[in-house]
Amino acid sequence: MSAPAQAADAPLPPLPGHGGTGEPVLQVRDLVKHFPVMSRGVVRRRVGEVHAVCGVSFDLFQNETLGLVGESGSGKTTTARTLLGLESATSGQVRYRGTELTGLSRRRMRPLRRELQIVFQDPYASLDPRITVHEIVAEPLRIHGRYGAGGKDEVRELLRLVGLNPEHGNRYAHEFSGGQRQRIGIARALALHPKVIVLDEPVSALDVSIQAGVLNLLMDLQSELGLSFLFVAHDLSVMRHVAGRVAVMYLGRLVEIAPARRLFTTPAHPYTQALVSAIPLPDPRKERARTRILVQGDIPSPVRPPSGCRFRTRCPKFANQLTESERETCVEEVPALIDRGGGNPVACHYAESVELL
Repeated sequence: MSAPAQAADAPLPPLPGHGGTGEPVLQVRDLVKHFPVMSRGVVRRRVGEVHAVCGVSFDLFQNETLGLVGESGSGKTTTARTLLGLESATSGQVRYRGTELTGLSRRRMRPLRRELQIVFQDPYASLDPRITVHEIVAEPLRIHGRYGAGGKDEVRELLRLVGLNPEHGNRYAHEFSGGQRQRIGIARALALHPKVIVLDEPVSALDVSIQAGVLNLLMDLQSELGLSFLFVAHDLSVMRHVAGRVAVMYLGRLVEIAPARRLFTTPAHPYTQALVSAIPLPDPRKERARTRILVQGDIPSPVRPPSGCRFRTRCPKFANQLTESERETCVEEVPALIDRGGGNPVACHYAESVELL
């Protein structure tokens, strides 16, 4: 069941130790999204649940880029889609400037769509191939009754803003390169002058040579328009250059949130340490000399996640460093995402900052 919709006069209390300045524009508290698993056959019944998102909480502040990283299957995209209402939440709270979003009907959510937009991962699949680029960018304006007499000029200005030739608005999406198509998607997201944009792996489908141009565009737009970004990605090399803070997700739960500089130099959670140690270094001597932190095995099934700490089945510390009593704690108790003395929240009973880069 979704949480009941409600209006609030003030934001929720800030999360202790999670950083950020001023009042948050988007607040997520204990967000849960489970998908039913149905049996096969003529008479289908519910036989289980996919635990996609389990108790995720974070704040997004004005002009901030908050990165959300993790392996494929960790729940990043589901979290993004659920907080925007593209998937209904099983439970939890999502507030935008004090207004509760979870449980809102499509009619009541529609005005808020103007301020909360998304850029999808695949720029080709997210653009309608049957209409021109001008109509793709103009579509949100028409839907919200904002096209009007000056709509044509506004679309041209949006194309110019994202680095495209306004004269090419009469072309179709397939006539553009991958990077140009992603710029079209960004122009469409900007059409209604949003305050928050969710970027769902916006450069993962692009060549490395094209990624930098799109990332630089996003950073310029953020500075110019005062945007807040939730940047979803699995590539930490990209995240290191764009995010002010980074939240690391594993099997539906957040395991660490920290300023990017701290997270990439002295991560505290064993999973974060493994991810950061996998980032290649440009200096070949440092690359050869450093010790990698390896994670064995595959991510467990979200239908039957491990008890206690979900990372324990792959955790090198659990396997090699902990006593039997400490292992029992990891098996039986779910670690809370709290500051354990390192200055940022970590969901590990035995978190220890390690200098890596």
